[in-house]
Amino acid sequence: MAKTRGHSSKRLTRHVLLAVSLSVSVLLPLLLPAAAATTAVAVAEGDGEIKSALGAGRHGKDKGELVAEGDTAGGGSVEDDEFAGGFGSLDSMLQWAIGNSDPEKLKEEAADVQKLSADELLKRREEIKELMEKLKMPSDADLMKIAIADLKNSSISLEDRQRALQELLVLVEPIDNANDLDKLGGLLPVIQELNNADEEIRITSAWVLGTASQNNALVQNQILGYGALARLVKMGYSSSTEEAAKALYAISALIRNNVNGQEAFHSENGSAMLQHILVSDNIDVRLQKKAVFLVTDLADFQLNSGNPQLPFLSDRLFLKSVVDMLSRFDLDLHEKVLLAIKSILKLSSTDAEDFESHDLEGVLLRLGVQLEDLTPEDQKEFAGEVDALRREVQTLFQQKLKQK
Repeated sequence: MAKTRGHSSKRLTRHVLLAVSLSVSVLLPLLLPAAAATTAVAVAEGDGEIKSALGAGRHGKDKGELVAEGDTAGGGSVEDDEFAGGFGSLDSMLQWAIGNSDPEKLKEEAADVQKLSADELLKRREEIKELMEKLKMPSDADLMKIAIADLKNSSISLEDRQRALQELLVLVEPIDNANDLDKLGGLLPVIQELNNADEEIRITSAWVLGTASQNNALVQNQILGYGALARLVKMGYSSSTEEAAKALYAISALIRNNVNGQEAFHSENGSAMLQHILVSDNIDVRLQKKAVFLVTDLADFQLNSGNPQLPFLSDRLFLKSVVDMLSRFDLDLHEKVLLAIKSILKLSSTDAEDFESHDLEGVLLRLGVQLEDLTPEDQKEFAGEVDALRREVQTLFQQKLKQK
């Protein structure tokens, strides 16, 4: 299973710290046979070289050198090591600890080792084995199972439920983990949280679904099969900008490049939700930008896939709501709307007269004047790029009209 970024580095740090923090007086009797404990460590005179029963003498080396040696010897990547910390075994970890310890102190500790009985050595060996087991990092699957179990537990607090969803949000980023979410019984519980009375829970649930389904046809179809799209479309009408935005994010990820998803979106009257976002005066412009971006994405997919085109992309009222967005003075919004109109104009199902009925030509001309005269000085360069796109759309529109 793919590992979430950051886990391996954390395991690495923890085991390096373990090697340093555990004194050699503890490690030696635990890793060497009891009979050899009295001769386990000898410090060579003069150059400070340390010899051990583990093998040839070693000078102090840093962790990076040991990892490099392991790779050269064909030991595999750090993540594949038993302890996932740059040490293939407790022996190699011990060698690193010895090589980076004070020789004089080792002499004193070696003398103390000689005083331990065989039973004491065995006991301490078991203690360190138990400690090492506790320090092992659980796998992503283990962490997902814990979070899923929390979601299925109806008695946990909202805080713990939110924490479980946030953990899944990180864990499902790798595609392998996302693919395992339903296998582990976690997809349906996440979908069910879309109906939670708490807004934050609903928001995070939609976020998890969007993250898991990004460019992932398997998970997209699983979520569609559970009927989650209908609930997400309803969330798109929310008066909460954050909730509507996360719902739109999940919808975009769910239906992107997915014919079944786009057909389901049309069946759930998703276009009405988009139109609601576009025409409402009290909607945050950031949410409107997301809606326009989704329109462009859908039009581009229809254009490039050759699949039957979505009816609402040629609906006159819907097209009017898109054109009207150009009357708002926001350069970034203008750019996104122009890209959407450009993609829609390229569709074979688009009738240029529908745009003409909404005075697209006049709107584009007025936008050109606005870009030239009203743009702040620090945005002139971007305004020039938007104006170039405006002229491109204007040319495409005129060509489309002549084809009638």
